Amino acid sequence: MGPRPDPELRRRLAGAALYGAGMIAGATSLAYFFVLVPLASRDPAARYASMGVGALYALPPLAIYLWIPRLFDRFDPEPWWALALVLGWGAIAACGISAAVNTEVERLAAGVGGREYAEMMGACVSAPLVEEALKGAAVLGVFYFLRREFDGAVDGVIYATFAALGFAAVENVIYYGRAAAGPGDTLATTFVVRGVLAPWIHPLYTSMTGLGVGIARETTRRWLRWAAPAAGYVVAVALHFVWNAAGAKSGFLTVLMLPMWLFFVLAFGLLLASLVARKGRIIRAYLRDEVVLGNLTPDEMRLVGSAFGGLTATFAWGGEPGRRFVRAGARLALCKWHAGRARRGRTDTVSTDWIVPLRHELFALRSEVARALGRPVPQPRAWVGPRGG
Repeated sequence: MGPRPDPELRRRLAGAALYGAGMIAGATSLAYFFVLVPLASRDPAARYASMGVGALYALPPLAIYLWIPRLFDRFDPEPWWALALVLGWGAIAACGISAAVNTEVERLAAGVGGREYAEMMGACVSAPLVEEALKGAAVLGVFYFLRREFDGAVDGVIYATFAALGFAAVENVIYYGRAAAGPGDTLATTFVVRGVLAPWIHPLYTSMTGLGVGIARETTRRWLRWAAPAAGYVVAVALHFVWNAAGAKSGFLTVLMLPMWLFFVLAFGLLLASLVARKGRIIRAYLRDEVVLGNLTPDEMRLVGSAFGGLTATFAWGGEPGRRFVRAGARLALCKWHAGRARRGRTDTVSTDWIVPLRHELFALRSEVARALGRPVPQPRAWVGPRGG
């Protein structure tokens, strides 16, 4: 009997096609703004040099910013390839398509109400609506096309943050490039505001959408599956509008708003920390019966349910096999959680199909870890189906 067909294969292929189309559209738009527009200017060399300075200011800090959400994502961290996909979407597809749409909106608005009206429409109407929709599309894409890599609220926020950081980095190349071509200390001021004081503005907006999509992943209420992402998007747009409106009215007003926004970022960070702790409690709760069944030892359950399980595995639990063991154990617990919620809500979930294979994977990894540590290899146990409730 051959291997069972992957039930999500068609969905993932459709997602790959949509992802590719979006990336091509975004890359084409960015090529126009970064290559063709400067080339058509009076001094292409100066424009390219300004963009190069902008890239030097915008891209290196991104490497630092990306570590912060990873520090929060302690339990069952998202795979690097999925994070790279949403980061790329934010940087290329979302930023490129948004730039094209916002520019066209400003062009049309200028013909109606002049330059100031066009700038207001672009910053306060088009940018919040379009940019948050396109950044949020990265989160929705993982939720729908890569369901097994999306477990709930924490995952939604992490994916939203990576998409928004990619978007902000490329957008900052444009802002810093313009500032570099401006007078005096314009570049330094722009960098302090966008790169030092408010680098988490875009992630904060889009995390509202990510939180809404995460709630949709967790809930068993059908109406909430639709309402939560929509509500998250509305909040993201509202926050984006308030910030841009303040900046459009007065750059000084933006600086005055910074303490309030920093407080908001801190409060959301505390909320995220509480959600991460909740995810850890879920993992530990759904591994307890694995200890009773003999599939895990109490020490192994504590390792998988620890916020520093991966770090401990690296240095004291067999290295790479130990890290994979921790991840497989967390995946098993979360699959059982999803399966239990699906049964309570009388719905289907692909997570049910992964419970027994994950138990087999855990046993194989236990053997690898035992060999790496010079311990006796454990004997097979009876494999059972998913836990009810």
